Amino acid sequence: MENLRLLIDLHKDAERQGPGGAAQTELALSLAGLSDRSGLKMADIGCGTGASTRLLARELDAHIIAIDFLPEFLDILQRKAEEDGLAQKIETVAASMEQLRLADDSLDAIWAEGAIYNIGFVRGISEWKRFLKPGGVLAVSELTWLTSDRPEELQRHWASEYPEVASASCKLGQLEEAGYKPIGYFPLPQECWLENYYRPMQSRFEGFLERHGNSDEAWKVVKAEQTEIDLYERYTDYVSYGFYVAKRFA
Repeated sequence: MENLRLLIDLHKDAERQGPGGAAQTELALSLAGLSDRSGLKMADIGCGTGASTRLLARELDAHIIAIDFLPEFLDILQRKAEEDGLAQKIETVAASMEQLRLADDSLDAIWAEGAIYNIGFVRGISEWKRFLKPGGVLAVSELTWLTSDRPEELQRHWASEYPEVASASCKLGQLEEAGYKPIGYFPLPQECWLENYYRPMQSRFEGFLERHGNSDEAWKVVKAEQTEIDLYERYTDYVSYGFYVAKRFA
């Protein structure tokens, strides 16, 4: 619990809690074909403080159920939505993505940027499919190998941290096996990791450590995050998030 409390404090003031970008959300929206539709109902699962949620609310005629298991993040999302004049389009729900209380065949779209790893890609796409209407859209970003050969250090790290990391061809096949029709894929560029996520996080390290009295626990959090940053900077050509857009087919 202490580690979770520290992670919340480090990330709650960030615009994003994972790699991503507004341009990439908009590209996924164009692939999804949702922009010209009205009266949409959708869920943004693992929404964090809502960078993507608010963009979706601005771009779409939709009621968006923003779901995260951390009420602290949802409170920030709610405040920002009110400041942006979007609160009437966003409903926040504090819930685990493993125990979603959504009606079957009720959603036009499910969005999940940088979050499905919490439940696992195969489990997530399989369990969430029933909430989509036939032909409903699934849009998720997921850790993805960009090459067939990887440095051993990188392979070992991600095999330990997230064993479901795989190539885009593998992920697309898993979508097909789960009853989806893939309609688009693209990898996130480096700026989604560095400029949009890692650099802002690094700028918060000093204040974070001061707030927690430079405790050993706080330093462990910072060192773990910096280790991941260092690894990404060494091997940017080999791994990223892949953004996958698909439709429920069966």
